[in-house]
Amino acid sequence: MKGGSVLFLITVVTVLGVCHGGQLRKKFYKESCPQAEEIVKNIIWKSVASNSTLPAKFLRMHFHDCFVRGCDGSVLIDSTPNNSAEKDAIPNQSLGGFDVIEEVKTQLEKTCPGVVSCADILALAARDSVSFQFKKPLWKVLTGRRDGRISLASEALANIPSPFFNFTALKQSFASKGLTVHDLVVLSGGHTIGVGHCNFFSNRLYNFTGNGGADPSLNPQYAAFLRTQCRSLADNTTTVPMDPGSGLNFDNHYYKILLQNKGLFQSDAALLTNKGSNNIVEELTDSEKFFTEFAQSMKRMGAIEVLTGSSGEIRKKCNVIN
Repeated sequence: MKGGSVLFLITVVTVLGVCHGGQLRKKFYKESCPQAEEIVKNIIWKSVASNSTLPAKFLRMHFHDCFVRGCDGSVLIDSTPNNSAEKDAIPNQSLGGFDVIEEVKTQLEKTCPGVVSCADILALAARDSVSFQFKKPLWKVLTGRRDGRISLASEALANIPSPFFNFTALKQSFASKGLTVHDLVVLSGGHTIGVGHCNFFSNRLYNFTGNGGADPSLNPQYAAFLRTQCRSLADNTTTVPMDPGSGLNFDNHYYKILLQNKGLFQSDAALLTNKGSNNIVEELTDSEKFFTEFAQSMKRMGAIEVLTGSSGEIRKKCNVIN
């Protein structure tokens, strides 16, 4: 029996190692493609300089990739006549920036064919795009991910946390990926950049209580403003900044507006409904603490269930499997 217990323990440790990217490392491409990270950064910075909406897009794309089958680049794969891929699932239909990822991949294939994974490109693109504003990297990206060969819209729907989630559902969703409540609150800070589509929050504006009123947990003035933007529950094209007044700046402003009950989604407001997460929100109003914690949580998220070694493949094009 003792032998069995030891074997079980080794198995658990091995599985956890896989989940948390035991084999990712700094400068994975130092020998095989020394210019890899510089090439990614240069193309991403050039793209962000002409399109300030890209940092929010890449951050979201990386997040949505990691929550489905781990950070394996599966969100980049196109659907085929026989398969509806992740990018066609409802949470991913508003993703953007795929063309820039493909531009990076094309350049890397010219420089070092078959070496750099799309999963690593996406992890680096998220970091580099957000870091453009500061002209220095905001967090470390360990590399060595390989690309997945499976992409299913149904799995995206089942795994990506919903903007309609309450605290319990959010906590469970993050825990299933090996992430803590602390990671949940810190990574929600990504909502300091980017926009939300009306159809993902307008239920909070109209008849939320059943008698025509708005969600009582939403700041009444903010709700009134949002109603001027989202005229009906049917509006699925209008967007509004998730962090009013600071939608293009990566900062900790999100937590300050959250404490004023101006979180856009139910999933934002939910962070104030639990004492522990509410305390973390208050702590993150300290800018230095936010940047430190965000760097650590991104590193943890970027290691979810990664494929390394001989698992998966290195795709020649990011939108199709080899």
